[in-house]
Amino acid sequence: MAEPRWNRGWRGELGRLLEIIALVGLVATQPLLDVLGRSPDFFLFHRADPGQILLLVALVTVVPTTGVALLGALSRLAGRTTRALTHTALVGLLVAALAVQVGRHVTPLRGVPLLLVAVLTGAAGATAHRRWQAPGRALRLAAAGPVAFVALFLFVSPTSAVVLPRGDGGAAGTAQGSAVHPPVVMLILDELPLVSLLGADGKIDATRYPHFAELAGGSTWYRNSTGVSGWTPNALPAMLTGRYPAHSVAPHYSQYPDNIFTAFGGLYDIRAEESITRLCPPSRCEQPATPQRGLGVLVRETGKLLGQIAGPTQSAVDPEDSYREQTRAEAGLDAAEPVPADPKFRWDSLDDNQPARFTSFLAGLKPTSRPTLHFLHLLMPHSPWAYLPSGARYDAPEDLPNDGAGWIDLARQRHLAQLGYTDRLIGETLRTLRASGLYDQALVVVTADHGVSFRPGAQGRGMDAIKAAAGEVAWVPTFIKEPRQQTGRVDDRNWEHVDLLPTVADEAGIRLPWRVDGRSARQAPRTDGTKHFYDRPGEPVTFPGGVPTPPALPTPHPLVGTEVRAGPSAGSARVADLAAFTAMDPDTGSLPALVWGDVPDQIPDGTLLAVAINGRVGAVVPVVPADPGGRRFAALITDDKLFHAGTNKLDVYQVATNGTLRRLALS
Repeated sequence: MAEPRWNRGWRGELGRLLEIIALVGLVATQPLLDVLGRSPDFFLFHRADPGQILLLVALVTVVPTTGVALLGALSRLAGRTTRALTHTALVGLLVAALAVQVGRHVTPLRGVPLLLVAVLTGAAGATAHRRWQAPGRALRLAAAGPVAFVALFLFVSPTSAVVLPRGDGGAAGTAQGSAVHPPVVMLILDELPLVSLLGADGKIDATRYPHFAELAGGSTWYRNSTGVSGWTPNALPAMLTGRYPAHSVAPHYSQYPDNIFTAFGGLYDIRAEESITRLCPPSRCEQPATPQRGLGVLVRETGKLLGQIAGPTQSAVDPEDSYREQTRAEAGLDAAEPVPADPKFRWDSLDDNQPARFTSFLAGLKPTSRPTLHFLHLLMPHSPWAYLPSGARYDAPEDLPNDGAGWIDLARQRHLAQLGYTDRLIGETLRTLRASGLYDQALVVVTADHGVSFRPGAQGRGMDAIKAAAGEVAWVPTFIKEPRQQTGRVDDRNWEHVDLLPTVADEAGIRLPWRVDGRSARQAPRTDGTKHFYDRPGEPVTFPGGVPTPPALPTPHPLVGTEVRAGPSAGSARVADLAAFTAMDPDTGSLPALVWGDVPDQIPDGTLLAVAINGRVGAVVPVVPADPGGRRFAALITDDKLFHAGTNKLDVYQVATNGTLRRLALS
């Protein structure tokens, strides 16, 4: 008896659906869950609870497949032939998308050449699928892949500890005899190289960073201090457990049960504000009252990640690109503790620009009846860079490169500007501690988890950067003010950040109930000057110690700060957000301080452009070689006094080799 046509049609549709499930799983589900599974910090930063993570996994697994499958199913309305051709076309497109990802990993091809190869591969795949049965059968078997990808994410990946936590922390520490337990205030900054703070004399540059200099003047500065990893999920647990990174696991209390919060939890109240870690277990810490980021931001950032993964151009697939501190205004903390009056705050809403978690941290710095550990890990001056030294915010396009001719100088300038604002936050911390009466009696710790390199060709924090510029990546500022300490000291011992917890525990009179790799500053210094750095857990790289020499700051162009008048016109340029200069509103607390755009081919690479605000030059920058974004330029105006409320005049001049300025027509 012949099989009914409707039954054959149903089986055919099921087979097509299984093929779509397999291909979409390889193109979208697997790469997304792979990256997110290795990035538990992404979910911790965005305050995602297990339910939200599971819902995101369901969306990643089901929505792309459903969309593609529905498109194919609707084509059946036009007839069986159209349905078959549509399915073949979808298979070809998905094979091409898969070829883009594979090509980026195994070939040097990028951009248009990679797209052409992918199109040819997709066409070949569609033809093979149309002509032979074997490819379709293989795809139907591969439809089990998404189930395996989800299982690996939930039960094997580092993120599994965040979704399905096990355990609730380790043993509490005990008091060292009759030791006094002082209040402890710990502020951990992020992505801050020691050399960024130093002047040419090797001291803190008090002109640019007066509050860091003030801190150094009343504390012990461990000048030869290094982090142990360039990646916060490894670096911060090492600091707070006293152990070198051994395994690639989530920065979560279930994976690091023995840490400062569990050790101090029996004797101290704990007020902890973590960012991309969750080392403090629920039994020791209440969750901070900051607003939940919610599923919406997870979906949005995951969509961006898919665009990076699927694109034919090289891009750093790094969920950390989405890590930005919410301002107090964004978090709805307008009624929080006021920022001290400061005449340099020229714009009405600069206090609202203060990071929300920093505002909460300041509000809690008050004497209490029980000893308290006040802890904040603040993602400053970590990228994305968005602050001027005054605290004014500015916007920037997401696709500006951080490496390459011209761009790396801009990246360092933006980093230093945000460091200037971070210095203001240090000043507010010191003022708050003194005003509350906590400063003298407290143990105060200010440090950073790692640095970052701005060396050409080795920008960032990975092994290339460590090999080329270890002094920028590993060495970090570390200041520890003991209770009642009045004068500053410099200690050049070989300090590694596994020394932080044993030092703080000793100063707080707490005996740690586990073995640590670090050495308390109360012990004799190490006799070996070797440094240990872990680009990957369990795989240390060693290099010699010694305080690094700061790289020379670029000499400002003589035109910066000078008044200019309209000169003869010579060509044109396009500037993004040109309208922002016509209606400056102080109530926003933001400025168009990053001026970017593109120029025509007639202006050669390397040509200097002078950018003037209201008739005064604020920056001189080169035209850089073309990149995927075009022939671009970008200039950061760090002096916000050049702007005023209302209409501002922006001019861009081409600087001739003899110093003559020719004004470009802007559009």
